[in-house]
Amino acid sequence: MKRFHILNTLFNLTEAHLYACLVDFFTNCSRYVNCDTGYKHGNLFMSFRSMFQDVREAMDSVHLSGCLKEKTLENLEKYVVKDPRVPLLLSRMKEVGKVFLATNSDYNYTDAIMSYLFDFSDGHKQAETPQRPWRSYFDLIVVDTRKPLFFAEGTVLRQVNTDTGKLRIGTYTGPLQHCAVYSGGSSDVVCDLLGVKGKDILYMGDHIFGDILKSKKRQGWRTFLVVPELARELQVWTEKSELFEELRSLDLFLAELYQHLDSGSSERPDISSIKRRIQKVTHEMDMCYGKMGSLFRCGSRQTLFANQLMRYADLYAASFINFLYYPFSYLFRAPPVLMAHESTVEHGRLDAGEAGTTLAPWLAQHGHPGQQVGGRGPRSRRAEESQHQQPDASGVLCPLSPPTPSQVAGVCRDSSGEEEDDGEA
Repeated sequence: MKRFHILNTLFNLTEAHLYACLVDFFTNCSRYVNCDTGYKHGNLFMSFRSMFQDVREAMDSVHLSGCLKEKTLENLEKYVVKDPRVPLLLSRMKEVGKVFLATNSDYNYTDAIMSYLFDFSDGHKQAETPQRPWRSYFDLIVVDTRKPLFFAEGTVLRQVNTDTGKLRIGTYTGPLQHCAVYSGGSSDVVCDLLGVKGKDILYMGDHIFGDILKSKKRQGWRTFLVVPELARELQVWTEKSELFEELRSLDLFLAELYQHLDSGSSERPDISSIKRRIQKVTHEMDMCYGKMGSLFRCGSRQTLFANQLMRYADLYAASFINFLYYPFSYLFRAPPVLMAHESTVEHGRLDAGEAGTTLAPWLAQHGHPGQQVGGRGPRSRRAEESQHQQPDASGVLCPLSPPTPSQVAGVCRDSSGEEEDDGEA
């Protein structure tokens, strides 16, 4: 695995592009000799590994120096996308639970970005809620979290002077203060300040490792992964569905060739043409998503990212705004996934009448979906949006495991490209 580096975030795309440009330059430069592991010019040798390390260190230096943030703040309209539905959704969340913000950014940068996101005074795309300070939408705000360290031992919790952006001396040990901003701390501190336990929290993030994997493994939080690429993935998946169907047909045809053979058979079917066709269709599918291929699959196989998402994310969608179109009492249920041995047995499907007969005793005891039992049951409805309200891009939220209705919604927004490899699929 030393020859591979996992690209976990959008920050890694700039690293990959810069590294590809360097490889292209030295490959086509007549002064350098191409070798198996790098390039040579006289007594100078540059390996692919050392070039990659230089790019990684350069990117870390850009983040640590703050020049990337400075460029971003100089042109917020270019780099930051406003959505007037964000204040509305956060207001509704705060009415039914507690909302916190945890970010790796410092307070000054966070304040500038959030102030811009919640400012609709220019009259363009007016928000559906009265304008008020962005801090009022959160019960707890923590900056300088240094995730993923935040989910382990963390750092010293300090209070931020919101007038100057400077940190107060000493560790903060008091109760949660309204609209106060804190620096550092840990996920344990967040639970203590909010008075909640691990699975009471639904934590939203866009980093599969720094946000989702660590919060799930170390804290047991419910997790929601934001995958912006999902909109494009769904579009290609819909438009090119015939390619996946062809792959499935090829797999079935391959299985039929061996159907009547066993360990005593001397016959060896010629499958070379089928394998070539599978490779061709797989490549054609990958290219439909772009030169980097799909984020979730290669042919009929899932990627490492998809495996981690399936394992550690309870929900995922292209945007957290999709929550706007679901009641907060909604119970997300994961679709049944068959294991390999289960998929070999075909079960007969119940028709509507049989299904109704089977469910009748349970419905008589617990009430019909759509009714509240004893005034306490969760509201049930179809996982389809209404015709006059359409969720963003991906259409619906995608449940991977059945979380209970959460009491806390955590919204995270990272600006740092720092990360580490987990080493687990």
